[in-house]
Amino acid sequence: MQIFGFFGSILGYLLWGLFYVFQNFGVSIIIFTIIIKFVLFPFSVKQQKSMASTAKLQKKQKEIREKYANNKQKANEEIQKLYEKEGVSPAGGCLTSIVPMFIMLGIFYAVAYPLTNTLHIDAKIVEEATKFINSLPGFSATGSSVMGTGVNYQEISLVRALANSKELIGQLFTSGNDAANVEMFVNGFNFAGFNLLISPNSQGIFSIYILIPVLCFLTSVATSLITMKVNGNAQSQQGCMKVMFIGLPLFSAWIAFSVPAAVGFYWICNSVFSLVQTLIMGKFYSPDSLIAKGEAQHVALLEQQEALVKSEYAPVYNSGDNKNKKKK
Repeated sequence: MQIFGFFGSILGYLLWGLFYVFQNFGVSIIIFTIIIKFVLFPFSVKQQKSMASTAKLQKKQKEIREKYANNKQKANEEIQKLYEKEGVSPAGGCLTSIVPMFIMLGIFYAVAYPLTNTLHIDAKIVEEATKFINSLPGFSATGSSVMGTGVNYQEISLVRALANSKELIGQLFTSGNDAANVEMFVNGFNFAGFNLLISPNSQGIFSIYILIPVLCFLTSVATSLITMKVNGNAQSQQGCMKVMFIGLPLFSAWIAFSVPAAVGFYWICNSVFSLVQTLIMGKFYSPDSLIAKGEAQHVALLEQQEALVKSEYAPVYNSGDNKNKKKK
């Protein structure tokens, strides 16, 4: 987890710069997510091309498996030959997804640990401030880890506690820059009627905060569904794959219900912009578009070959022949 914290610390400079400009954490997360999507767009294009290229060969793979139903080894060999012939690597999208994965987890850690990774306050100072806040009656910054995340949301809880008592900021953060940054920071978590420091589970299922996990679930499912449709395999989800298709968004929604709203809001923004990106790339790199481009290139190649053949067999007359024809 330290490596993700390292990436989170680097990306935190960008998040802090945006917050310094907009003075609102919700707006900063939106702009931050858009910038990261632009930076990762080349990786996304390569991944989409690989997925679309693999998807367009599904019909041929099915025919090979049916033909060699009693010989799996032969079927695998023929499928491998098919990949080599078409210049497709079934694992081609894995490498291009590694870098974005590290960056996305870094973003998550920048959001989940705003004091150390975004404001870059010394971890010991944050730890001492947390202990002091927890020793006071009526204050709490426990931020216990949610099962399955391995992340402690103690820093967001501390920011929420400091927002309720700004007099403590100067006492806990003796550095002038740290105190000024924290004071500005705690005022910027209200967005569209939500306090992004509050956890939805603390407000109950009938509060407006239930929209955070609900939207987290819906945007995640929509993104997965559109991605499968773009790649032509929306009907191929069976058995455990269908369970994962619904199970993972449900799990993320449960986490979004249990953690501060800032984390769930980031997941929603990421899913929405991923959905838009998928729709855009689907117009250019879907299996159907790749097949159409391949057929167009094939037709163009045939036309070039026909043109060469015509020019090769065209009769050639020299100047002497032309003069004889005129005399006659």
